[in-house]
Amino acid sequence: MAAPVGANAIGAGDELLLLGTWSSPWVIRARVAMGLKGLSYEYLEEDLGNKSGLLLRSNPVHKKVPVLIHGGRPLCESLVILQYLDEAWPTAGPPLLPADPYDRATARFWAAYINDTFFPAFRALFRSLTDEQRAEALRNALPAVETLERTLAECSAGKAFFGGDAVGIVDVALGSHLVWIRVVDEVGGTSLLDAAKVPGLAAWAERFLAVDAVKKVMPDATKVLEQYKGFRAKWIAGAGCT
Repeated sequence: MAAPVGANAIGAGDELLLLGTWSSPWVIRARVAMGLKGLSYEYLEEDLGNKSGLLLRSNPVHKKVPVLIHGGRPLCESLVILQYLDEAWPTAGPPLLPADPYDRATARFWAAYINDTFFPAFRALFRSLTDEQRAEALRNALPAVETLERTLAECSAGKAFFGGDAVGIVDVALGSHLVWIRVVDEVGGTSLLDAAKVPGLAAWAERFLAVDAVKKVMPDATKVLEQYKGFRAKWIAGAGCT
């Protein structure tokens, strides 16, 4: 963890400052969580092609967003930030983690599964440039999606979210990717959360996107689509694809 950014630096005192980029799922996680808890914060948009001195000082190890600065002290990594928010403001809004130790550990496991297993599989689909690459990536991603379908049924116990009646850390971890999932589906003609195959997840996605704290910070799909098309144009040019 980085050292404090300085008593006179922006983000000092008891204020919350979030460094991020508008379309990043990892940043969206922090913004949704702070919205759920009703926390006020300042947001600074970073240019990752020209990273600010504040970002480099606050996250000297990875030099990535999000970074949450609370009282001048930086916190990095989205899941770490979510757990910190839950522990630092335990009575603000719904808890992101369950009270029971076993249930808390289980929620942490599935949030990590989304980072470590689901996201790499989705990233391969995201980066696919040819029909063959896309078909293979989709096949490889489906086991993780099917696992999350079963997990939703078990963790929710028939309620609306992975967290039960209210959005929890697993919901935020997965839900932050939903706009990107839909954009990738639109461009590639895929359906990662196919209602015929994973009806629970498909219905959950609609419920998650309807939550007020989510609607306020989820990026516009049209803008994300344009950004994704720009990424793909660069990848295609670099790969020599036609």
